[in-house]
Amino acid sequence: MDTQNCFHCGLDIIKEDEIIFDAKSFCCNGCKTVYEIFSLNDMSCYYDFEKSPGATPQDIKGKYDFLDNESIVSKLLEFEENSTAIISLNIPHIHCSSCIWILENLQRLQKGISTSQVNFPEKKVRITYNPEIVTIKSIVYLLSSIGYEPYISLENYETGDNKVDRTLTYKLGVAFFCFGNVMLLSFPEYFEVKEYWLDQYRGFFRWLIFALAMPSFFYSASGYYVSAYKSIKTKMLNIDIPIALGIMVMFVRSAFDIIMDYGSGFFDSLTGLIFFMLLGKMFQIKTYSFLSFERDFKSYFPIAITKIKADSSEESVPIYEVEKGDRLLIRNQELIPVDGILISEQAEIDYSFVTGEAVAIAKKSGDKVFAGGKQIGKVIEMEVLHSVSQSYLTQLWSNDVFQKNVEQKHKTITDSISRYFTPILLLIAFSSFGYWIFIDANIAFNVFTAVLIVACPCALALTAPFTFGNVLRIMGKQKFYLKNALVIEQLAKVDTIVFDKTGTITTNKKSNISYEGDELSDENLLLIKNVLRASNHPLSRMLYDYLPLPILENKSTSNAKKMKVDYFEEIVGKGIKSQIFGYHILIGSAAFVEKIENSNLQQTSVHIKIDEVYYGKFIFNNQYRDGLEELFNVLSKQYKIKVLSGDNEGERSVLEELLPKGTELVFNQKPEQKLEFIKNLQDSGSNVMMVGDGLNDAGALAQSNVGISISENVNVFSPACDAILDATEFKKLNYFLNFSKNSITTIKMSFALSLLYNVVGLSFAVTGNLLPLVAAIIMPLSTITIVSFVTVMSSYYSKKK
Repeated sequence: MDTQNCFHCGLDIIKEDEIIFDAKSFCCNGCKTVYEIFSLNDMSCYYDFEKSPGATPQDIKGKYDFLDNESIVSKLLEFEENSTAIISLNIPHIHCSSCIWILENLQRLQKGISTSQVNFPEKKVRITYNPEIVTIKSIVYLLSSIGYEPYISLENYETGDNKVDRTLTYKLGVAFFCFGNVMLLSFPEYFEVKEYWLDQYRGFFRWLIFALAMPSFFYSASGYYVSAYKSIKTKMLNIDIPIALGIMVMFVRSAFDIIMDYGSGFFDSLTGLIFFMLLGKMFQIKTYSFLSFERDFKSYFPIAITKIKADSSEESVPIYEVEKGDRLLIRNQELIPVDGILISEQAEIDYSFVTGEAVAIAKKSGDKVFAGGKQIGKVIEMEVLHSVSQSYLTQLWSNDVFQKNVEQKHKTITDSISRYFTPILLLIAFSSFGYWIFIDANIAFNVFTAVLIVACPCALALTAPFTFGNVLRIMGKQKFYLKNALVIEQLAKVDTIVFDKTGTITTNKKSNISYEGDELSDENLLLIKNVLRASNHPLSRMLYDYLPLPILENKSTSNAKKMKVDYFEEIVGKGIKSQIFGYHILIGSAAFVEKIENSNLQQTSVHIKIDEVYYGKFIFNNQYRDGLEELFNVLSKQYKIKVLSGDNEGERSVLEELLPKGTELVFNQKPEQKLEFIKNLQDSGSNVMMVGDGLNDAGALAQSNVGISISENVNVFSPACDAILDATEFKKLNYFLNFSKNSITTIKMSFALSLLYNVVGLSFAVTGNLLPLVAAIIMPLSTITIVSFVTVMSSYYSKKK
């Protein structure tokens, strides 16, 4: 019976079942439909990447019926709220750039999918979709129909265990076995011993060597052939091409020698080469694993949360100590660090951190709230359902939505070198071979293979990521937490530093507070304290800690430490509106409470108004951070320093005395004015770093080239900030800036070292003075050298104060 292959999936088509569409043959309507979708969405170039890319398992029908069960689906989802749901799926078949391309364009294939992001190293795709339009089951079938069937195991999702791919370990084991035995059997050939039994069985041993080399050549080295083949197909030359070519040339030459009885060939060198190449690959993978940004959640996310203890007292604890069943207090603008159940009557949750959509969602008592949401309004309480995910919040912080458009210079250098490296290397190899083949065939093959192996740019490719990874680790240990490695490069370029005043160069841990105005009753003090309890503004936190907690005799509030807040609204840069037991309370600036203040009195103050009655104000004599004067004196030698403040000019004289001469001080700045100030600096050519508390200056942090949020042990920071600096390490800011500059110097030095190694190695190889086996041993050693160099240099620079 005549058959031909389906254009989409590649399966044989029985002539009677053939479906012709667009002059192409398909085995079923499913394959035809997928092809139609690709064509309609201008994605038919997908078929240029791979022949029959839609090959799928044939027993898929009914396989995913369990995804109709909502309780099972809820376990798989990372997030589900109204019209937005997020799921991460393991896709074992991800292997090249074409896979990434198609999986990040799923929204063009299926209505209801909004975004899809591929994590190539972990072979995962994270899909955001609308559950009202499309189901997970439909998405899974779509993925399967285009050749990317996901691996779904509820056991993995519940335990967090991922299936470990041990293929490289097995290949390394086989390569080591073959290498060891071939070397032992080759010893008599090395010494050319003339002995009867050796001469009698020399042919047998050579064929045994040939047999032992086969598993190493066909199995252990298979990854290089596959990678080289795919690279050539996609017209993107990678370094595996010369390696695969060198291995095949050595195998063909060795097999020819044995078949023609010319000698034992180079199987000892070949098996050794494959073993040491795989050893280098294993080392590189382990190195990248060590550099994983998410490997130690405790080091990179120093956010604390308020935990309510059994005796109703409150304590601040690191979020990684939060456990299932704990009761948490979430204030206005605080990030919800874990999934949980809302205990308070109602809440407004902003999930823009997760979805990018800044529309608050109303929740009532008993509803589930997801990690990554921000509480808007009055203080709420929740019970923890799961402990903190060790990567979820970090993943949100690094979301593409919040990435700044910065030049990835180190990537550009590495990519440009890799682009030209392989063609130049092949040219050198073939030229050297052409020269030596007329002089000595043995040397010619050795030179050809040695050139292809010794010039591997693995060390070159590892330079930037390992340096930055090591710097991230060192900075994290010193309580300076960067979003990603690119921030280091941006820090090294900074020439202007803008500081917010309140909560940044001042501390909310200690302040001299006084009160001016009519006497406040115990009931009023309790009202004020309960309103302030929900706020995270530095002045609110200071005043909350300063005020006493009176116990009232009034029955309606008897022994009420915590009163029910009926309404709460915090207006950025102005103050707080609230309602408790029918009392209308305003706390904030003089203008906010409509109090006309004597213009001669310039003070940092918080005004109180209850039920349209103005009572007075709390005056703050700010306490500046330890080491501030010394830090600014050092910074002013290298950077332009500017201070922005939303407060009035009451402390101008104090700051002018404290800060270096020429420091620009700008007061009465609203959040939008701070942002505009940063933008004007950038327009004039400045590379600006903004240091703020992440509350009133979120826009300015986002606009700046580098935004640093100061953490006073509260769970508030802007997702647009690039780094979090623990307030206790504020005086080391200049050290971190210098360290960033030195890390760029380290990268340049290690690039030079890598190139020097390649030049020296090639000079020995082309002259015939380097055996392929020695080249294979040197290659991983060069990687170890580079890693050791950047580690030593990073550690050295980290100790320079």
